[in-house]
Amino acid sequence: MKKLPAVPYIVWMIAGTLIPLLMIVYYGFTDRTGAFTTANILAVFQPVHLKALGLSLSLSVISTVICLALSIPLALVLKKSTFGRKGLIVFIFLLPMWMNFLLRTMAWQVILEKGGIMYHAAKMLHLPFPHIINTTGAIILGMVYDFLPFMVLPIYNALEKIDPNIIEAAYDLGASESIVLKKVVLPMCVPGIVSGITMVFVPSLTTFVISNILGGGKIYLIGNIIEQEFTTSANWNLGSGISLVMMVFIILSMAALMKLDKNGEGSML
Repeated sequence: MKKLPAVPYIVWMIAGTLIPLLMIVYYGFTDRTGAFTTANILAVFQPVHLKALGLSLSLSVISTVICLALSIPLALVLKKSTFGRKGLIVFIFLLPMWMNFLLRTMAWQVILEKGGIMYHAAKMLHLPFPHIINTTGAIILGMVYDFLPFMVLPIYNALEKIDPNIIEAAYDLGASESIVLKKVVLPMCVPGIVSGITMVFVPSLTTFVISNILGGGKIYLIGNIIEQEFTTSANWNLGSGISLVMMVFIILSMAALMKLDKNGEGSML
């Protein structure tokens, strides 16, 4: 009887995770006739796929680094804020997440495109209009905007878990504020940093919506290649094969990050 409450969760995991994963594995290692093949996996080494994969990796790394650089000071400000201001700041960060992901991305298209908000603002101020839309810069901007809360909140949670007495002890021993931040605060925030990097890097690496909208369909990331194989080309076998390769990249990156979080606390944030 004690195991009955777990039955819906188990059914959901099997139907929503295990079965789709097995389907991807099946299609990834078979051709259209159902015969076994590794061609779908090896297709990632084709020049067009390697180029898309390299661009995806570089943009996701850049976006993750930017999110990390912005999140640490923001999390520190949030921790030092009073209760009322703290709630307001958290609300500001969570508010965009209440809106549909697609709408948030399309909003930036309206802001950045010629004739949009930024165009008219630059015209009013007699400034040159920066052509950002349909560039990698616009994609990075969209990634940072969409995924920044997933970096800030885990780091903030890690900061909240730090015992204030430890920080006070460091100050009492003569450590400066910069030394306390470098030697005490940041090392104790590693679980939150690891969790944040994972939550930003993985969706940035696999996204295709942001590049479709803010890249104007002209910049192909590996997510766009996979999406087109499943939809436009209806080649589930090739799309599944490339997806399996991406899963390997994601698993390896997460395994490398988990080594930094030796106690496994990041996964609990």
